Amino acid sequence: MEMLNDYCGVDRDARGVVRLTICNAGSLNILGSAVIKGVREGLEALADDRQIRALVICGQTEKSMIGGADIKEMAGLDQASAEKFITGLRDLCEAVRAFPAPVIARMPGWCLGGGLEVAAACDFRIAAHDAKFGMPEVRVGIPSVIHAALLPRLIGWGRARWLVMTAENIDAPTALAWGLVDVVAPQGGLDAAVERTVKALLECAPEALRAQKDLLRQWEELPLRESVNLSIGVFGKSYLTGEPQRLMQGFIDRKR
Repeated sequence: MEMLNDYCGVDRDARGVVRLTICNAGSLNILGSAVIKGVREGLEALADDRQIRALVICGQTEKSMIGGADIKEMAGLDQASAEKFITGLRDLCEAVRAFPAPVIARMPGWCLGGGLEVAAACDFRIAAHDAKFGMPEVRVGIPSVIHAALLPRLIGWGRARWLVMTAENIDAPTALAWGLVDVVAPQGGLDAAVERTVKALLECAPEALRAQKDLLRQWEELPLRESVNLSIGVFGKSYLTGEPQRLMQGFIDRKR
């Protein structure tokens, strides 16, 4: 594993799949300010690499991808330092959400609060059979903020309200039924489930996939008519990559 900094390790395979491991953040992979900054800087360093076909975000242990934000650090904040802390976490979540290639969250064990916000910013969430999810912030005197705003879009207002206002945890089957995660792996099968998703992504045209991710991100924010009209130009530009001509002709030739 190549260490981009103290908190961000990277493994890359010949297919262009990068595994980013959050390091030196304790057994539950807790996000303190230094970890947040290190992982964000790692993501920003990787974002310009057009050889990356997919990014998998992992924790260093099987207890969690990210357990949550650092409650020991947050307990000592005041208004100004609280806003600085949460701005850093927002910037990390946004670096995940804006990453040009598809991002997969590999989710064993616990995923709470800020960890679930980072996961929500990923494109795909793949959970272990015994994973647990929750938004416990209101129990410790703070609201769920920043990329918790993605939750109503993912799971609907009622379920998002349940998570952020009751602070109750949910298990992996419930998270799957709600649409919070995309896949729940069988026991011992988390890496195989991640690999199946990676393989599906690798069968797609890389430039088209990047364009699709960028469009989806804009569709989240734009009115419907703008979303429809904006995509006409993106469709046209896809022909500048050469991918449609090559892949469609290959499909035609196979049919003969």
